[in-house]
Amino acid sequence: MKIQSFFKKSLILLVIIGNNILGFAQVDSTSLIEISGKIIDSKTNDALVFADLVVSDSNIATISNTEGDYLLKIPADFKNGFITITYLGYAEKKIQISDVIANSTIMLDQFATSLEEVNITRPKSAEILVRMMLKRNDDNYMGSNMQMTGFYRETIKKRRQNASLAEAVVSIYKQPNSNTKRDEIDIVKVRKNTNYAKLDTIALKLQGGPFSNLYADIMKYPQYIFSEDNLDNYVYSFDKSTVINDQLVYVVNFKQYPELQMPLYFGKLYIDAKTYALTSAVYSLNVENRELASELFVKRKPRRAKVYPVEANYRVNYRNSNGKWLYSYSNILLTFKVNWQGKLFNSVYTLNSEMAITNWNATDERYSRPDNKLRVLKPTSILLDEASGFSDSEFWGEYNIIEPEKSIESAIQKIQKQLDKS
Repeated sequence: MKIQSFFKKSLILLVIIGNNILGFAQVDSTSLIEISGKIIDSKTNDALVFADLVVSDSNIATISNTEGDYLLKIPADFKNGFITITYLGYAEKKIQISDVIANSTIMLDQFATSLEEVNITRPKSAEILVRMMLKRNDDNYMGSNMQMTGFYRETIKKRRQNASLAEAVVSIYKQPNSNTKRDEIDIVKVRKNTNYAKLDTIALKLQGGPFSNLYADIMKYPQYIFSEDNLDNYVYSFDKSTVINDQLVYVVNFKQYPELQMPLYFGKLYIDAKTYALTSAVYSLNVENRELASELFVKRKPRRAKVYPVEANYRVNYRNSNGKWLYSYSNILLTFKVNWQGKLFNSVYTLNSEMAITNWNATDERYSRPDNKLRVLKPTSILLDEASGFSDSEFWGEYNIIEPEKSIESAIQKIQKQLDKS
C-alpha cells in the first residue's frame, strides 16, 4: 500500500523562502463589547483547554487557549444575549453576557448523570461504529456552502526559545463534505516575525499555513487517514464513553496493526451516540520509522542534515449548529530533530499551528469561492514576514482571536520592543 501523502502537502523544510502572500482588507470598526476571562472546573479550579464559546442567536464564537483563557468580541446589539459554553465531559452552560461581564471566570460542572443510565444500544464493534460515522458524513454535517472567518496562529521554537510567530485572520470558503472540491482560503490580515539568528542555518517553514489545519478536518478529508484502503489497517476498540452538549459520546481508540511498517495514525475518536457524527478527534502519527516518517514531512533540506519527526500530534473539533456539525478548530504540534554531520549536538524544533472558526455564514452559491482570486492562498504558499502589525495595539479590530498564552504574549512584547528600536 502507498504511504499517505497528506502532510507532504502541508509541511516543508526550506533553506530559502518561497511565495509571496497578498495584501489585507481593511475592517470597519463597530461598537463592541470585549469579554476576557478564564474557563475552569467548578470543583478543582483546573483550566479547561479548548472549551467552545458561542454567542446565542449568532455564529460568533471563540475557543479557550491552553491556559483556559478566552477573549470574545461581541457587537453591542448582543449585550442582553447569552453565551453557550461546551466542553467534553462537562455539562453545557448557558450564561447571560451581562453576568460574564460582571464575573469573567466561567465555571463548568462535570457531567453528573451516570452514563450507564443512558439507554442507547451501542454498535457491536468499534470498527462498525467508525464505518457508520464515515457513511453518515453527508447527513450529519452542513450541506451548504459556507464562508467562514477564522483566526490562525503558527509558532516555531528552537528548543524552548521562540523563533517565529505568525498570526492571521482568514476567510475560508468551505465546501460541503459531499463536494470533492477543495476548500479555499484568502488572507484578511496577517502579521509575522521570524528571528533567523535562532534558526541557525535552516528555516523551518509550514507550507500552506492555514491549509495544514484545514486538512486536519477528518470528515472533509477522510482520505488522508480513513480512506477505504486504510480502514482495514487499524485496530479499533471502545474506551469509556463521555458527553458533549449534554449528549452521550462514544470514545473509540484506533491504532495501526503492529506488523505494518508504514507510518499511520493512532488516537481517539469522539462519536455522537445518536447520530454517529464525529464531534472531535485527537490523534498522532506513528513516527517510529524515522525514514518513512521523514518522507511525509520534509520536502527540502541541506545535504549535511538528517531531519526526522519525533512527535506529530493533531486535534480537530466540530461545533453543532441546529443539529448539523461543522469544523470549528484544529491544532497541530510537530517536533523535529536535526542532526548535522560533524556536529556533536542536534537541534530540536517545535512547530505549533492552530485555527479557530470565529464566525460563519451559509451561501446560496453552487460553490463557495472568494471574489478576488488574486488574494487566494495556495496550499504551496508560505507566509512571509510582515512584522508591522505587531506595533499596532488595535491591529485585529473587530475580529475575534484566540487569546494568546503567556509565552506568546511575551514573544509579542519582545517583537514590539525590537520594532520600537528600529
